[in-house]
Amino acid sequence: MNIGEFKMVRGQLLGSVATVSIDLPRLGLNPTESENDRAPRFEIMAFNGKRWVQIGALWEATSNASGEVFYQGRLDDPSMAEPLPVMLFGDETDGYRVVWNRPTPRRENFDGTRQNRRPRRDDDFGNGNVGNDGRMMADERELAEDFTM
Repeated sequence: MNIGEFKMVRGQLLGSVATVSIDLPRLGLNPTESENDRAPRFEIMAFNGKRWVQIGALWEATSNASGEVFYQGRLDDPSMAEPLPVMLFGDETDGYRVVWNRPTPRRENFDGTRQNRRPRRDDDFGNGNVGNDGRMMADERELAEDFTM
């Protein structure tokens, strides 16, 4: 869902973000300079009527599917109920679209580790060497007998 845009205005990337509950009409992207590969590419600044304050940051990313470069980060401020994850698509010449997607809930195992996105398939699912009573079976015939109705 597109919730805003940034355009080059007199050498500055300026824009806005608006949703039903958030209206940020004066935003700016301040380029950062760092030798660190993990540093954000932009600071997201908001004008509060008196001065510019940082409310987020954007990191450069590349789409696995298309190879397109985009920026992802989040807006956050004590006045907001929770951080707003955003992505910017476009370029400095034509401007950027601000896109929001609802984050998918993290799936975790009982021990707190993350689940794989695609569960592995076990071709032998259902076959085993333990009967319904929990005891080890002697051979495959007993296994087959245990599952007959």
